[in-house]
Order: sequence, then C-alpha cells, then structure tokens
Amino acid sequence: MKTIGDLGDLRGKRVLVRSDLNVPLEQTERGATITDDGRIRASAPTIRMLSEMGARVIVCAHLGRPKGEPEPKYSLAPVARRLGELLGTPVVFAEDTVGEGARKAVDSLEDGGVVVLENLRFNAGETAKSEPDRAEFARALASLADVFVSDGFGVVHRAQASVYDVARLLPHATGGLVEAEVNVLRRLTRDPERPYAVVLGGAKVSDKLGVIGNLLGTADRLIIGGGMVFTFLAAQGLEVGTSLLEREQIDTVKGYLERAEQEGVEIVLPVDVVAAEAFSADAEHDVVPVDAIPADRMGLDIGPESADLFARKLADCRTVFWNGPMGAFEMEPYAAGTKALAQALVDVTRHGGLTVVGGGDSAAAVRQLGFADSDFGHISTGGGASLEYLEGKELPGLTVLDGDGDGDARDGGAA
Repeated sequence: MKTIGDLGDLRGKRVLVRSDLNVPLEQTERGATITDDGRIRASAPTIRMLSEMGARVIVCAHLGRPKGEPEPKYSLAPVARRLGELLGTPVVFAEDTVGEGARKAVDSLEDGGVVVLENLRFNAGETAKSEPDRAEFARALASLADVFVSDGFGVVHRAQASVYDVARLLPHATGGLVEAEVNVLRRLTRDPERPYAVVLGGAKVSDKLGVIGNLLGTADRLIIGGGMVFTFLAAQGLEVGTSLLEREQIDTVKGYLERAEQEGVEIVLPVDVVAAEAFSADAEHDVVPVDAIPADRMGLDIGPESADLFARKLADCRTVFWNGPMGAFEMEPYAAGTKALAQALVDVTRHGGLTVVGGGDSAAAVRQLGFADSDFGHISTGGGASLEYLEGKELPGLTVLDGDGDGDARDGGAA
C-alpha cells in the first residue's frame, strides 16, 4: 500500500482524508460535549502533516448512526472545533457533505487550509447496500478532491462509499494512523514475540468466536473475562445465575476448550466474580467463587483473586492484545477488574513488552479509569476492525488500497 510520501508534491492539491472522528458526545443544554477525544487526537497528526505539506485538506468522517439524513445531535461541528484546537489553526466547517456548502468551503481553501465536511452518514449513499447508490455518492465526494488518503482505521472493515468506493476513483494512499495500526496488527499475527497472551472481554462471546478460533493457532494464552466468560463457565457445567449467557454458543465454546487443550493453548478463566442482585451500581453485591454463583445473581466483574491470577499470567508475556473490559466498568463497584487488568498491561509495557489495547470499550475504559495512552504500546482506534484483522478476514478498506485509483471521479461527481 502506498503511503503519503508516495503521492509526491501535494502543495495546492485538494486531499480528501477519510478520518475516524466517531467520538462519544454528551448532550447538554449548551450543546454537545465530547467526552473522549482520543480518535480526534489520533487523527490529527496525518491532517497536520498534509497541511504542513501545503495540501488543501478536506476531512470527511461519520459520527453515530443517523439514518441517511441530517440529525443535529450527530453533527460534526463540535468535532471540527476540537480538531482546530488540537491543530492550533482555524478549521472550516462545511454544513453539508457534498452540496453547495461543501463546494464553497473547499473552493475557499488556501494551501495548508483544513475543512471538515458534515457527517457522511447524513447521506444515504454512504452506507447503501446498493453499489450504484454508493458509487453515486462516492463520485460526488471524489469530485471535491485530487487525491484520497485513507486514515480512518475504525471503518476499514466496511465497504462504504467514503472508505472503499472513493479509493477506486482517486489516486490514493494510507495515512499515518492506518499505517501504524496495520504495522502493529502484523506484529500480532506474524511471528509475535512470546509468550503471547490475548485477553478478551466484553459482553458477547458470539462477537469474539471468529477471533478465538483463529488465535488458537497463534496465541500461547487466552485470558477470558467480561460478560462472555459466563458462556465458558456454563460450558464447564457451572451455574451462572442470571449472568449474561449465550446458550446457543455453549457447544461451540466446548469445542474451543477441547481444541485449546489439544493444541497446548492455555485458557485462563476467572476463579471468582462480583455477583450482584441487579445490573445497577446500587445493587447488593458480593465476591463469590465461580462455582458458587447464586441462582438469583449476575456476575458483573471479575473478582480480586481473578485479577491477581490474570496479572500473574501476563507478567512474563512479551506480547499482549486486549479487547473488551472485564466487567461493567462504567459503574464504580464493577470497575476494579478492568482497572487491575489495565495495570497489568502497563507493567508489561514497562518491562519492554508490546501491549495493544484493541479499541472500542477497552480504549474508553483505560482513559476513564485514569490511564494515559502512553502507558500502553498502542491503543487502537478500531475495535471491530482490529478484531476482524485478527480473525483473518480481508478488510475492504485495506484491500482496495492495493490498487491504483483512475482519478476520473472529478468529472462525474454530483453537486
């Protein structure tokens, strides 16, 4: 895949950058407030680099899940303001994506200038299942620019107009963020330094089955926590009370446990959990062994003995990938397990190991719990994309970058 350096002199060129600016917002009386700007900070270096090269930078991204038409609560306006603060330079905000406002904003750019287009998903063509519908929107986007840079790793597993179709229309390259993400994931899949542990948590085991199956041939240890662990415990014949349980996956999990034993992969499960009467911070809760979960209680975090066990299992590792919290970390009584796991990764990092936090809720958790991005080797901006990469799937937004755009889009774009 080409990088920005392969695009030659970009001074005066209009460069369309697909970034991932899908940040969490809190709606208040004064408007939307960004609660975690991690993805904006991760996207800023590529945008800054292009600006310093004299390019006219056109940033496009999505936020939330609007249904193909404008929804004010999903506007990228606050994101554009924050990006300007991080860049230390004014950022123009276009109030539409491919309409008259966008064209005027782009036409007004000087060399080094930056514009953020309104939410891509305010346009039905962005996520359309129909290729002709996507292609029409992609042509409109591409007509704004001379060159395309793909830098939104969190969406490269989707064949969407701004991710896939635009890259087929314009000369293109990967941005610095996508390049860094891919390089890290390659280290996890191509001869990783051992011992290599993968820590998986989060709510549903079904979301991680493909990853587990693929990693049984790669990892030395799989450490399982979060809501998904109760399907593993049930597969061992244990009572899990009212805990989250995917009964239809029990047989699949049993097969994975047997395969892990055959292939010499160690699967580490909790030995105790925090069991509560209800999914609430105020609910009565206690630490109980995993073989003594009351029938009327649900597990909402790993217990302290499990946290110590997981830390011991990570202490000698040279490579660790983590995706998914150990419990309902958003509620203080159930955050200790995730915090202890994060600290264990910090310790691995300090001893020279590679630690990768696989985006999504894991990234949100470490920041919410007071850890700095620099405490880890790498914090991914794309939870789903990183999981699909580790699962061995082809990611459309990456495979399309192996080809050369024909550059004809500027003649066929709709206003």
